[in-house]
Amino acid sequence: MRQERLRFVFFGLSITSSWGNGHATTYRGLVRELASRGHDVLFLERDVPWYAENRDLPEPPYGRTLLYSSLTELKDRFTSEIANADIVIIGSYVPEGLKVGEWITSLAQGITAFYDIDTPVTLSHLESGDVEYLSKELIPRFDLYLSFTGGPTLRLLERHYRAKRARVLYCSADPDIYRPADKEVRWDLGYLGTYSPDRQPTINELLLRPARECKARRFAVAGPLYPESLQWPANVHYSSHVAPADHRNFYNSQRFTLNVTRQAMIKAGYSPSVRLFEAAACGVPIITDLWRGLASVFKPGREILVARSGAEVVKMLTTIPEERRIQIGRNARQRVLKEHTAAHRASLLEHYFVEAIASRPAKLFGVKLPADQGFAQAVRGQPA
Repeated sequence: MRQERLRFVFFGLSITSSWGNGHATTYRGLVRELASRGHDVLFLERDVPWYAENRDLPEPPYGRTLLYSSLTELKDRFTSEIANADIVIIGSYVPEGLKVGEWITSLAQGITAFYDIDTPVTLSHLESGDVEYLSKELIPRFDLYLSFTGGPTLRLLERHYRAKRARVLYCSADPDIYRPADKEVRWDLGYLGTYSPDRQPTINELLLRPARECKARRFAVAGPLYPESLQWPANVHYSSHVAPADHRNFYNSQRFTLNVTRQAMIKAGYSPSVRLFEAAACGVPIITDLWRGLASVFKPGREILVARSGAEVVKMLTTIPEERRIQIGRNARQRVLKEHTAAHRASLLEHYFVEAIASRPAKLFGVKLPADQGFAQAVRGQPA
């Protein structure tokens, strides 16, 4: 069904650099799909040294990406773009995001939205007063609160934080980029993710402990910021960075891949990571820690494996028949193709726009809502 052309403006942490953040992958897929659906998309990114020195996609080939160096420059160059956009979306961790959000919500004539790619962390920081990109007072000023976390957190956002509309917008995978490949298997189990102190105990238990117990098997960890003092077992290969263009090869070089969830996401539940969807799209069987809402994303035992201890991981590595291992990976990829692509998220965002603009009958944009189940499921906080 044809959609009317909309003008989107995004403020995000980064789309040009994936170094040390998972935001770029999400924004790239979403912006690309919105542009392919005929929308005009402008992505505004603060030009900061960390990402300037590590840009793996300096000029995204979809939509428009422009950099700004300060709030003053932002207002001088883009006031008209913000005022006239159909929807303006600002993401979590944008530098000086609180000031930008206050400016957006006072200026924009269209729909405004906050896209929280770190919802449980954001809410924890809001309670402690330690967040620079959002405030409790700003939340009700947005027309939409788009959240990486679904389930009960959506009700919490509306009831406690007075969000007008809290809606889930999970990360996703591009099945054209993340797909099976005929690669030589180098590792029995691998993990891809930036170092985080609250994730490391789980990595120690579910990967490093099996590595020490299965010395004849090979393991891999890839991601930045791991302490130099960390001692890796001899059969664990460590790499500080795998560029997005190489993620597919990295996943497809593993018999199993490990998903580890941050503690705040485990507590909130319903917080799947982008790495989860990417690995599944590659058809690589995933071993994950357990968190509430997992079964709404992938079916345990059929599409994903759940491990509570290193001993369970060892058992999976050594006893699961090859035929079953391959089938689990295939099942997960089919689930991604059905529900978890960037195209699904772009369509869902259009639905949310329709819902929000419906409260402004004087300015109805004419975007038609397809008659499917995805919208109703998403409003309830379930994956579309």
